[in-house]
Amino acid sequence: MLIDRVLALPKPGEPGLYWLGQAGFWIETGAHRLLVDPYLSDSLAKKYAGKPNDHKRMMPPPLTVDQLPRPDLVLVTHGHTDHLDPEALAPLVQRFPDLPFVVPAAYEALARERIGQAVPLIPADADQVLTPLPGLSLTVFPAAHEALEQDAAGHHKFLGYGIAAGDLRLYHSGDSIPFAGLAERVAQFAPQICLLPVNGRDATRAAHGISGNVHLDEAVALAQPCPFLVPHHFGMFAFNTIDTDQIDQIDRAAAESTSVQILRPYAGEGLSLKT
Repeated sequence: MLIDRVLALPKPGEPGLYWLGQAGFWIETGAHRLLVDPYLSDSLAKKYAGKPNDHKRMMPPPLTVDQLPRPDLVLVTHGHTDHLDPEALAPLVQRFPDLPFVVPAAYEALARERIGQAVPLIPADADQVLTPLPGLSLTVFPAAHEALEQDAAGHHKFLGYGIAAGDLRLYHSGDSIPFAGLAERVAQFAPQICLLPVNGRDATRAAHGISGNVHLDEAVALAQPCPFLVPHHFGMFAFNTIDTDQIDQIDRAAAESTSVQILRPYAGEGLSLKT
């Protein structure tokens, strides 16, 4: 796979990625336009104004909701507001009322509350393989943020998605820490690109109710089946990020000891993919 950096959304029909900040991505498979976990508002800053962890953005949204083209499908990994953002998704549905969403079945009611009661929802759960669009396959992974939680009906609350279309295979883990069997699942799916959070976890954040994710070195280990790792979930909130110098340091170390290449995303920058 050849990857070039570009300063725009991927063009229709040209495979590529565009980082929207946090865990949000615009993904062009070549045949489909996918939107994953877009946090494009200040809804959390409004909610936590005046509190210690005020959720002020460290980076502005690279695009507004009004600037987004129509995606073919929106994927939501879980119900936290920086992934299921009502101030981004509800306005998007106002523009495109027939826009379908894949959401965790555990959060179907919350999704309708935040996005719209009439929105076309495709409830998903771990271990399903969905075909929401012709030529697009979604392998649904469980995720642990920081535990493998399920609702009363047994539906997993946190999900990841394996995206397969044509020759392209991507894995977006959602928010997760490593857990037994995850590495084997990723290896079996055999993605070309792994999109993994790297903000890590610690006791201080846990004491404030902030769920953690994989550490950067754990992300490199999990991404061993992937030629490329795209780290995310950093640079948004000061209390829940990492120093980007760490990414560069791990990148240099990984280049010497593993076959994984780290592609650090930058706000407003995309990656053109050629398989």
